[in-house]
Amino acid sequence: MLTIHAAPLVVPLGGREPLADGAVAVDGDRITAVGPFGEVAAKWPAARVRRWPGALTPGLVNRYGPELLEGAYHPDPREAGELGTEPLTGAAFAALDLTDARWGASARRGLQRMLRHGATAVAGPFARATVRLAVARSGLTVVARGEEPEGRPALDPLDPAALEQAAAGVLAPGARADLAAFAEVVPGACVATVLGGRLAFRRV
Repeated sequence: MLTIHAAPLVVPLGGREPLADGAVAVDGDRITAVGPFGEVAAKWPAARVRRWPGALTPGLVNRYGPELLEGAYHPDPREAGELGTEPLTGAAFAALDLTDARWGASARRGLQRMLRHGATAVAGPFARATVRLAVARSGLTVVARGEEPEGRPALDPLDPAALEQAAAGVLAPGARADLAAFAEVVPGACVATVLGGRLAFRRV
């Protein structure tokens, strides 16, 4: 079923101006159209419509994949009493004796945390086979690391990067349907992440 994602502001990037009361039409895992909501809705009147507050942007890329998935441990909620809820790094991380199964489970939880910040792509490469498998199964696109990122590894790709730097692509017909919806017109808290046309995260 074709889905129309609508928001008060759609930010396509790629040199195109933001659209007030804009919409992105998605068919399968591809973007079909980007334009004013009225025009898009008139073209596909039977489409399912998802309305998001604030801004709709391309999905983001987290450039700290190895640090966050292989240099940190994301505790299971059942371990909260012993290990807390935040990723463990440094001495606390080094003290853990992780099996392959725990490495994979930690990576899956880390990837879910990335989705909650609008990430639809993550920089690699990854040295551990179980982490590579978790990333492959997640649906996130793996991109080349490029230049060494500056600053402290963060789950939020917009901290401290601007949207243009953090975006994994653009909103354009034919592009993969990787979208991020934010509560504010100036991107702030992520409320939804669409990964290859599939709603992968929605804040409740």
